[in-house]
Amino acid sequence: MGKLDGKTALVTGGGRGIGRGIAVELAREGADVAVNYRRDAAAAEETVRDIQAMGRRAVAVQADVSDWPQVEAMVAKAVETFGGLDIAVANSGVASRYQTIAELDPKEWRRVTGTDFDGAFYTAKAAIPHVIARKGSVLFISSVGADMAAAGGAPYHASKAGVNVLTRVLAKEVASEGVRVNCIAPGLVRSDMGKKLIGFFGEGLVQTIPLGRAGEPDDIGKAAVFLVSDDASWITGKILRIDGGACM
Repeated sequence: MGKLDGKTALVTGGGRGIGRGIAVELAREGADVAVNYRRDAAAAEETVRDIQAMGRRAVAVQADVSDWPQVEAMVAKAVETFGGLDIAVANSGVASRYQTIAELDPKEWRRVTGTDFDGAFYTAKAAIPHVIARKGSVLFISSVGADMAAAGGAPYHASKAGVNVLTRVLAKEVASEGVRVNCIAPGLVRSDMGKKLIGFFGEGLVQTIPLGRAGEPDDIGKAAVFLVSDDASWITGKILRIDGGACM
């Protein structure tokens, strides 16, 4: 018996990195999963095959989460495929290019906030009526960058701080419906984004983490399982920072 037997889930950005880690761990605990992707269809299909190999249903769903009509269609496809939606995971994100606020091109601001902030809002807005119908759970993925607010990363860090606030607002709005809303704020994880950071700053970046290693996508996936399962039935509106102790 898995913790999520009979449940259905949607994971945005689920083909690679942290999203893949979440999608696979949800399936490992019994959930059927809609795997959203924007461009990398091959990665999404590989994740789908891995989930199907566990005996679960899975489907790849293309959508750019920065576009509201595409998000509406994505959620509709997941609901049509599985007959409902218990779990919505708003994970999609892109990194900022290093620029100070004075240097920042407004187009770069919109590029990042469109996916990282608007995309989280659109995903929650489209999914929440279906999640309420199942008394399910919403999970946002932000970043400890919202706390660290490093120079040169304004669009990314501001977006993730906004996601933290969305978590708390939505949790208050839907608690009376029996729906829980939480957020995971990862630290440095060996995803595509994390590997680029390590490549830019060097492995010395990993040495700043008290537990002595970068995270892996399944570290986030296992925490996601906990937060959307009945094990966390009295937890809502919380931001769980998973970072090896980097932000204490």
